[in-house]
Amino acid sequence: MEEHLPETLRAVEHELTALLRRGRALPWEIAREVHPNLEPNAYGLLLWLRRSGSTRLTDLAVKLGIGKGTLSRQIQGLEGLGLVRRDPDPDDRRAAQLSLTEEGTRRFDAARATRLGQIRRTMESWPRRDVEEFARLLHRFNDTF
Repeated sequence: MEEHLPETLRAVEHELTALLRRGRALPWEIAREVHPNLEPNAYGLLLWLRRSGSTRLTDLAVKLGIGKGTLSRQIQGLEGLGLVRRDPDPDDRRAAQLSLTEEGTRRFDAARATRLGQIRRTMESWPRRDVEEFARLLHRFNDTF
């Protein structure tokens, strides 16, 4: 069957494999920059919390497609590191709003600045249009994959 694949699909598969391989190593590096005891998969949680500012655990679980129990355990770990806090939800006293602490925000932003600097250095020789097109195509791929 593989011999019937167009060469361009093989090239896409090859490049995606290389990207994913690098992508698996990156969370370890970034997690260590945020906090030495941070689990690599927690970086994504911090990213969502940084973007949303404050969100309920149930809403975050739905966005991430993971169970509330699993997410709750991960959040407890982040609370223990002083990166995340729970505040009472003003609309529902049984629920809590999750957000980054000041320390969590500071550490996340510093690690993210390092990451964005690496991306900037990698792409600084690219024409702006190519970077915009790359971002558009990655979004399109991720949105439909």
